[in-house]
Formats: sequence, C-alpha cells, structure tokens
Amino acid sequence: MDDANEPRQRRVRYKGTHPRRFAEKYKELSPEQHAGELEKVMARGHTPAGTHRSIMVVEILAVLDPKPGEVALDATLGYGGHTRELLPRLLPGGRLFGVDVDPLELPRTEARLRDLGFGEAVFTARRMNFAGLPRLRAESGGFDVVLADLGVSSMQIDNPARGFTWKVEGPLDLRLNPQRGRSAADLLATLDEQALADLLVENSDEPHAAAIARHVHGQEIRTTRDLAERIRSALRTERLDDDDVKRAMQRTFQALRIAVNDEFTVLDQFLSLLPGCLNPGGRVAILTFHSGEDRRVKKAFQQGLRDGVYAEVAPEPIRASPEERRSNPRSTSAKLRWARLPMP
Repeated sequence: MDDANEPRQRRVRYKGTHPRRFAEKYKELSPEQHAGELEKVMARGHTPAGTHRSIMVVEILAVLDPKPGEVALDATLGYGGHTRELLPRLLPGGRLFGVDVDPLELPRTEARLRDLGFGEAVFTARRMNFAGLPRLRAESGGFDVVLADLGVSSMQIDNPARGFTWKVEGPLDLRLNPQRGRSAADLLATLDEQALADLLVENSDEPHAAAIARHVHGQEIRTTRDLAERIRSALRTERLDDDDVKRAMQRTFQALRIAVNDEFTVLDQFLSLLPGCLNPGGRVAILTFHSGEDRRVKKAFQQGLRDGVYAEVAPEPIRASPEERRSNPRSTSAKLRWARLPMP
C-alpha cells in the first residue's frame, strides 16, 4: 500500500497558547524540525522537553584539559552534551567511552552523536554500570580523562512516564533502568513508618521526615500524584509556605530515587574503582547535586590525597556562574570537584 494513501496523524492539541503536558510539546520534542522553538524555550531559562542542558561545560573542560590522542570516559553519558564537547578536543588520535544504565535514552544519545560524525573509531557507547569499569579499563588501556555527572538528566525528569517528578502525573517509578529492580511505589509498600523516616533523613536530610512518613506509610500509593498529595497532607499542620512544601517534595522524591537505584552504593563503588582506571597524570571531574553525593566525593578525594593516590584535589567545590544559574536554574545546586593522579 502506498504511504501517500495512509491517513496523516494529527499533532497533539492543547488548550491556550503554550503546551503544558509533555506529549503536547511537539516542537520541543522534534528539535531537528523546530530549532527556533528550542532557542525561545532556553531564552526563558527553561530546558526544552526531551533534552538536557549540560552544566558547567566551560569549567569541566578547564579542569579536565582534554588533549588530542588521550582516552576519555564519560561515566554518565546521559544526553551526551559533555561528550559532544570533549570529543573534538581528543582528536586526532583520541577516543571516548560513554556509559549509561538507561536503556531508553542511551540509544537516542548514541544516534545523535553518530549523526554528528563521531564513529566507532572515536566513540564507544556501552550500557553498563560502574561495576564494569575494570573491564572497560582493560579494553581502553586506561583513561586520561574521566567525567561523572551524577544528576538525573532533564529528559528523564520531564517525561511523566518515568515518574521522576511530583510536578506531573505518572507512575511512581524513579528507576534509571526501568527494566531492573523495583519501582518506588513497590519500595514504599515494603517500608514501615520508621524505616521510611530514616530513609528520608539519610538520603535527603528531610527535616519533616517523621510527619511525611506518618502520612505516607500504609497508604495505597502508585502514582506521583498520590505521593505528592500525601506529602501536602503531612505538611498542612507544619505551616510551611508553598516554596517549602515544594522543596520537601523534591527532597522526598530524591530520597526515594536514591534508594530505588542504590545510588550511594553505586557511587562508593565508582570512587573505589576510579584510581585504578586512570592513567598516570589522569584527571577526574565529578558533578554532584546534593549533600550526600558531595560528602562521598569529597571524602574519597581527600583520603586519596592523604594516601598518595592523588597528587592534587579540588580544595573547594566549583559552582556554576551567576549567569549560568540564571539561564539554567537546574545548575544552582551543582558542585564540581576534581582530582589528579601523579605524573609518571
């Protein structure tokens, strides 16, 4: 049958002048056709749906100082924005390995980078977690440059089907790899009140953990809206303003995401494997987005410095510039730390 005879699919309709739901943002979700629309969205200080704006690119490039012929690792490939900036600086003769656990976004990122002309000889994409780094080191011969951006990518947060945010209705999932492990909803069903309160404190320093746990425990919670409503209910008696309630929601979702993906254990594993994957003089940069992550990176780097593993580490974290924080509010909480191995 001729494709010309098939009925054309109409675009999603929406009320008002600006689309609100993820699926309605058809221009943002088709950047190759609507580049001008993406520029307008970013000019308003927002991230276009289905995309991600890389954070502290200039600062990361200055810290890592990638050179032609070197081998690099992007340990959290995500949307590929940092890799896109690193790759040209490794050429000619260099190579970059990009790894990620997300089976939905990794193929899309690899396709984008291939379309930019980065073939197999210079760019290798792998779906794997940090446990596989020793194998990757054997294949690569070691890394001169390593980057890990520990934040959740915007395209994961924005898609309601992934369940990463309280702002839109969706399944309460929160898994970086939705094909493995249990969802946040399933995790909540197994926790008693005290265990949930402890989790909120440990993973996000939530000051209202006890009240939230009391209102959430024992409830049938399957969606992001279910959880958001229980948190609002818990905090009504706390006399918090709207911004404080929103921050409590962010911290609660963050704490559950960390637990569902076992992020602290994974990060500790990465930090322990890291020195053995670096070549002499190798540089590493890690972007963190909350205190639990930053504490682990800071302690690991300082211990490595004391043990003589690292020759130099960041004395203080680097923060996004005021200009970047204004244009990309998601950079506000980011902290960049770096370390360097001794030269041969």
